[in-house]
Amino acid sequence: MQLKNSMGKNAFLNGFKNVLNLLFPLLTFPYVSKILNVEGIGRYNFAQSAVSYFSLIAGLGISSYAIREGAKYRENKKEFNIFASEVLLCNVLSTIIAYLLLAQCLILVDKLKAYAALIWVFSIQIAFTTIGIEWLYSVYEEYEYITIRSIVFKLVSIVMIFVFVRDSSDTINYAAITVFASVGSNVLNLIHSRQYFRIVKVHIRDCVKHLKPILVIFASNIAIMIYVYSDTTMLGFMQTDYEVGIYSVSVKIYTIVKNLLASVLIVSIPRLSMYYGTGKIKEFKNTAQKVYDAITALVMPAVIGLLCVSEPVVLVISGDAYISAQSSLRILCIALLFCIYGWFFSQCILMPAKKEKMILIATCISAAVNVGLNFCLIPIWKENATAFTTVVAEFIMFLACVMRGLKITKIKLLNKNTLGVLVGCAEIVCVCRIVVSCNYSPVIQLIGTVAISGIVYVLTLVLFHNDTICTILRKVCRTHEE
Repeated sequence: MQLKNSMGKNAFLNGFKNVLNLLFPLLTFPYVSKILNVEGIGRYNFAQSAVSYFSLIAGLGISSYAIREGAKYRENKKEFNIFASEVLLCNVLSTIIAYLLLAQCLILVDKLKAYAALIWVFSIQIAFTTIGIEWLYSVYEEYEYITIRSIVFKLVSIVMIFVFVRDSSDTINYAAITVFASVGSNVLNLIHSRQYFRIVKVHIRDCVKHLKPILVIFASNIAIMIYVYSDTTMLGFMQTDYEVGIYSVSVKIYTIVKNLLASVLIVSIPRLSMYYGTGKIKEFKNTAQKVYDAITALVMPAVIGLLCVSEPVVLVISGDAYISAQSSLRILCIALLFCIYGWFFSQCILMPAKKEKMILIATCISAAVNVGLNFCLIPIWKENATAFTTVVAEFIMFLACVMRGLKITKIKLLNKNTLGVLVGCAEIVCVCRIVVSCNYSPVIQLIGTVAISGIVYVLTLVLFHNDTICTILRKVCRTHEE
C-alpha cells in the first residue's frame, strides 16, 4: 500500500489534532465549572483519575508495539491480517482483565462506591479504545482521517455540552459527553478498518510471542508515569496546596508545548519502523536525519522563546496570582530540550531497533533519581526543586538514549543546518527583550514576540538554506503552481 501523505503533512495534521484536543477543554471548562460547581468538578476528576489506571492496564504497551511491528507487515496483507488479529486478541484479553479488576475494586473499596455510576461511564473509554484500534491508522499513516474524525466529534460534543449540561446534577451527562468526544468515533474506526485488514482466526497461544516486548513497553510506561506524576504528588505531601497550584501552571504550559513538538516525532515512528524492520537501513538513516533536523529547527526556538516570554505566558494563561510560576517554567524549558531529543532517540531510533529493554532501564534509573532528589530538594526549593529534578531525570534519559542510539545510526548532531538555527535563536532573544521591555499588556507582548520572532526566524533559516524550511517552501510553491 502506497503512502498517501508526506511526513510533513502528517506532522501538521497530528499537530492540528493536538491543538484541537487542547482547545476543547479550554472552550468548555469555563462554562462547565460554573454549572457543576467545585464539588461536581471534583467528583468528575476523581472518577476520571480512578479509571485512568485501569485504562493503562488495558492498553499495556500494545499501541507502541503494534505501530513498530505492524509497520513491517503493512505491505503484506496476509501477514498483516494475522499480526493485527493476534495483537487485537491480546488487547481484548487485557481489556477483560482491566474490567474484572475495576469491578473488584468497586466492590472492595468503599471510597469508590459513591462514584460507581461516574466510574462506569468513564470505563466505556477502556472498551472503545480497544475496539478503536487507533494504532492501525498510525501504521498506515492515516492522519487525515483521524484529524477530520476528531474535528467532527469535538464540534458535536461542544454543542451537546451546552444542551445537556444545564445544572449541578448533570455531572454524569458531562462525563458521558467527554467520553463521546474522546472515543465515540472509535466505532467508525472499527468499520473503516476493513479497508486495511480482516480479522482472521487466531489462538491465544499465538499471542504469547507478543507478550514479552509488550510487557517491557508497559513497564516503561509505568516508570514514566512515576517520574511524571511523582513531582506533583510529592510536592503536595511535602508542601502546601499553594506550591502545588503554582507548579501545576508551569507544568501545564510545559506539557502543551511538549505535546505540540512531539507531533513531528509521533508521525515519523511508523515510517522509521517500516524502514528498519524491512532492512532499508539507508532510508532509515536518511529519514532519521531529516526528522532530527526538523526537531532541531522547532525545539531550539521554542525553548529559547519560552524562556524569554515565561512571564507574559504565565500572566495570560493564569493571571497575576500565579506570577511566581515563571521561575519553575524557566527551569522546565531546559527539561523540554532534553525531553524532546531524548524522545527522538528512544522512540524513533531505539524502539524501531527493538531496544525497549534499554529504554526501560534508562526510564527506571531516571524515575529513581527523580524521586530521590525530590525527597532531598523539595524542602529547600519547593516547586523549583520539582522542576529541577525533572531536568535531571530528562537529562539522564536523554544521555542514555543518545549514547545507545548513535551506535545504531550515525546522526549528525551538528551540521550545516545548525548554524542557521543558532543565529535565528539569538535573534529571537533580541526580539523578545525589545518587545517585553515595552510597556504593553501581557497579551500584546506575547502576540508581538511570537509574530515578530517567528517571521525573523523563518527568514533567517531561508537565508541559511536550512533543509527543513526549504523543503517546506518547495512543497508549498509546487502546490500553488498546481
